[in-house]
Amino acid sequence: MREGLPIGAGWLPVEETAEVVFPYDGSTVGRAPVGTVELARRAVDEALAVAGEMARTPSHARRAALMGAHDALRARTEDFERLLVLETGKPLVDCRVEVARTLVTLATAAEEVARLHGETVPLDLLPAGEGLVGFWTRRPIGVVVGITGFNYPLLLAAHKIAPALAAGCPVIVKPAPATPLATLLLVELLREVGAVPAAAVQLVTGDVEVGRALVEDRRIGAVSFTGSAAAGHAIARNAAPTKVVLELGSNAALVVAADADLEAAADAVVRGGYYASGQACISVQRVVVEEAVRADFLDLLAARMKDVVVGDPRLPETRVAPLIDQTATRRVLGWVESAVEAGARLVTPPTSPDAGVITPTVLADVPDGVAVWDEEIFGPVVCVRAVADLDEAFETVNRSRYGLHVSVFTRSLATAFAAIERLEAGGVVVNEVPGFRADNMPYGGVKDSGIGREGPRFAIEEFTVTRMAIIRP
Repeated sequence: MREGLPIGAGWLPVEETAEVVFPYDGSTVGRAPVGTVELARRAVDEALAVAGEMARTPSHARRAALMGAHDALRARTEDFERLLVLETGKPLVDCRVEVARTLVTLATAAEEVARLHGETVPLDLLPAGEGLVGFWTRRPIGVVVGITGFNYPLLLAAHKIAPALAAGCPVIVKPAPATPLATLLLVELLREVGAVPAAAVQLVTGDVEVGRALVEDRRIGAVSFTGSAAAGHAIARNAAPTKVVLELGSNAALVVAADADLEAAADAVVRGGYYASGQACISVQRVVVEEAVRADFLDLLAARMKDVVVGDPRLPETRVAPLIDQTATRRVLGWVESAVEAGARLVTPPTSPDAGVITPTVLADVPDGVAVWDEEIFGPVVCVRAVADLDEAFETVNRSRYGLHVSVFTRSLATAFAAIERLEAGGVVVNEVPGFRADNMPYGGVKDSGIGREGPRFAIEEFTVTRMAIIRP
């Protein structure tokens, strides 16, 4: 990898580097450049300098940039998979999915370039408009700042970079300090394609102050952030009145109706609760099950836990590996302990048999008012609660301050449509995990789970503004 940071047309040297650590054994993966507030401001200057050129860049060039990056990434698929395992500690199976989804995101954004257009408007609905011709187009919003989380660094960066370039916007991405390497390599590939100005894709690393310098700069057009609700709220305040797109946290729920296929529901909880070691904002955290099937469901769930392989994330069979760092591990274990003290029951307890890995954990009868139920745990812990009926189930789900994805398992079409109608979430999934996400669909939440939508088509809409044209011939 190149030294320095991709700022302006080249790579600027940095005074400091930081160690990137493999969470599984603490070994050093490499050293990453550390940015500064001054470099962040320089990146904004450079982005503004090419904003006009980028807005005028023809569609074929923007599409070529994205497809060129897609092809370059595909040629180095295994390199990226291994790098993601090492810097995130995430199981290989999940890193393979992340690279595959990144390829889809780049290709889909390239396709959306051809669909970026406006419409005519009948202006003669009032007599004063007779004889006027009206139409609107979509124009780039300006410089986009994309700030990403540590859990899916490559994919999250692609969801900022690809729509921005498709829309004709320069983009500055800031990866999470713990996981910058794959994003740096992606930016390098994009710049090597050469179809758009190099300064249209920049990357700045660094701490909170670096991020603040980027989002508080009134010259930028939009901020797109993926991360915790607390950080997202702070960014929205600091960025105002600049437009923000926030994809924030959640404590995703899965409702099990009395008529559900319980085997399928139990499989979904295991599959959807522990992928990426639970470090995903739409992994299953809360399971709300009708009382009539509670005992049978818990038996099925407990029987499946022994099949979840825990350990070295480099092995293809591993499904749960270490969390990003020991601070996160201590927090998750502390939240589980607090829930038990508040009356929750451990169905499968957390243990750490291998390098501090938290084993898949199930808690039953979890009350309100404890962090494992109310907040986003971001670890391999699933909480189960029984309710009298579906009305109570939906009310229980909706009491959360979050609303990203919810899923419902049922054989009833009426229940499925009632869930779609009543559940307060950005997405309602029927008979599948709440963690299902196709990268071309609109993705985002309500309440404290964010504002705006990702997915190339929908993010392009966020990164463009309508420009109305009114002509009297």
